[in-house]
Amino acid sequence: MVGPVRPQFVLFGSSIVQLSFSNGGWGAILADVYARKADILLRGYFGWNSRRALQVLDHVFPKDASTQPELIITYFGGNDSMGAHPSGLGPHVPLSEYIENMKQIVNYLKGLSDSTRLIFLTSPPVNEESVNKYASEHFSLLVRTNELCQTYADACVKLCQELDVKVVNLFTAFQQRENWMTDCFTDGVHLSAEGSKIVVAEILKVLKEAEWKPSLHWKSMPTEFAEDSPYDIVGADGKTTLNPSEWTFHREIQWD
Repeated sequence: MVGPVRPQFVLFGSSIVQLSFSNGGWGAILADVYARKADILLRGYFGWNSRRALQVLDHVFPKDASTQPELIITYFGGNDSMGAHPSGLGPHVPLSEYIENMKQIVNYLKGLSDSTRLIFLTSPPVNEESVNKYASEHFSLLVRTNELCQTYADACVKLCQELDVKVVNLFTAFQQRENWMTDCFTDGVHLSAEGSKIVVAEILKVLKEAEWKPSLHWKSMPTEFAEDSPYDIVGADGKTTLNPSEWTFHREIQWD
């Protein structure tokens, strides 16, 4: 444990979460945006589906923890929506079970504390041609289609609306961008830096518009140790110092 204690934002999900600090990923971008404001904690598990998430839910988020996260961003669905393997093995989860699993996850996370806020992410679309191109000889048949992705994404949106939980529909958000199939993925499934920028923009939009008190939008949160200091950089007048606590000029994108 290190101090001072900051609000905790937990990213919980499968590979799109685990890889979110790689290749200009959305987790890394959020960590930069929330520098000195909140700690971004990664709980991502490559290849997982909603069944496995349920199995470890109380280990990742113990209800008796001394502190609970202020925000949990959850993503499961991309692996659940893969076509079923003839052997019965693999990550596929039938749609009805996926909905029930996600309902249990929502209700469990809601019960952590009155101040824990939730955002769920749907599965994005895929580049079907790239998925087939990058298929490995080590894998058996992989069935990823946009028809399946959309079905599970729509189900996630509907469930979140019914349970009054914030949701980002990545399936539709990605397709608002021209050339999304070539620009947004590294392999047809996992996100490139450009794909991650879409995720960040959508999350920040939800955080800005949410009527949560206190607000979890980065511009509304206090910056740690932001007081002026005589040890700051001396200004051009040679007499006063410049407080760099809120500087963002280093960012490629000036996030709203």
